[in-house]
Amino acid sequence: MIADPGPAAIATDDIELLSLPLWAWQIAFAVFGVIALVVLARTIWEPTTRSLRWWALGNIVVNTGIAVTGATVRVTSSGLGCSQWPKCTEESFVPIDTGHSAFNAAIEFGNRTLTFVVLAVGVIVLVACLRMRPRRRDLIRLAAIIPVGVLGQGVVGGITVWTKLHPASVAAHFLLSMVVVVLTVAFYVRCREPQGPLRVTVSPTARRLATALVGLGFLLLVAGTVVTGNGPHGGDAEAPRWGFDMVLVARIHSTLAWSVLIGAVAMVLLLARGPASRTARTQAWLLIAVLLVQGAIGYTQYVMGLPEWLVVLHVLGSGLTWIAILRLYFATAERVAVSVPGSPPEDRAAAAAPTRS
Repeated sequence: MIADPGPAAIATDDIELLSLPLWAWQIAFAVFGVIALVVLARTIWEPTTRSLRWWALGNIVVNTGIAVTGATVRVTSSGLGCSQWPKCTEESFVPIDTGHSAFNAAIEFGNRTLTFVVLAVGVIVLVACLRMRPRRRDLIRLAAIIPVGVLGQGVVGGITVWTKLHPASVAAHFLLSMVVVVLTVAFYVRCREPQGPLRVTVSPTARRLATALVGLGFLLLVAGTVVTGNGPHGGDAEAPRWGFDMVLVARIHSTLAWSVLIGAVAMVLLLARGPASRTARTQAWLLIAVLLVQGAIGYTQYVMGLPEWLVVLHVLGSGLTWIAILRLYFATAERVAVSVPGSPPEDRAAAAAPTRS
């Protein structure tokens, strides 16, 4: 439990988690990170295809997870637990005399700390790509963009604090994370494929539907942020709200969710009747399963009046739904290895190297 949840101005030493001061947890977190890097150093400096895939999967997890921890900040009204950015307060980078409770300061500062974990994983993936032999230029390009996106997400987080949690900046903060997730999923898929031209493995209609689902899925995420910006969990009692009709925006969000579900069902039918890889069929069914669970959570939280724990679970479901949509899209095509005469030896070796397991 978190001790001293009162609203008094506090120092870092006063913030306790499970009877230990915040600084002790920070030191433990740093030590654990160093130990993890030492243990995993070989997978970074001497990467294999398999180890790179695991790091790529970790990239997806942390970039999705930071959105979930951000939701935790919001539902606990901890959004201004650190009222400045990049500092926590005007005088300190750590939560000292924040004017908020120990609970709020610890939650917000903890979320900021996790941003460095997300950035670290992105940099590790880039270093591993640069160390891979033979090198994959396509992977290096993707890996180089992801840390930039994480840094941009951090800047938008700062703007969110500066605007006192305006719903537009809160929405941009979440949506940028979901854009970075697109890059991480694309990187993960490319890790499992050789270099070469793209070959569509489904019918043209199914490919177009998968593409449309990506656009529709992003609209669903946008609508979700509007509902959030209109609801009671703004991150702080003084945070501005959109002021739209809640029933209307909830119905728009629900309509988009049903549209994605109908599209997923149509996808299953198209893949069952036409050419398709086993991966594409599996991903279509997984998308339906995730949508059904997410829908059940959404309607439950609406009926129950948006309890905090269900809101966080719904944000997690949003991230998983988005990943499922992206995986389905990428499963409708694959790259095939082709050795191009006259290309650099490094590229020819990379294209011929088997990367699937």
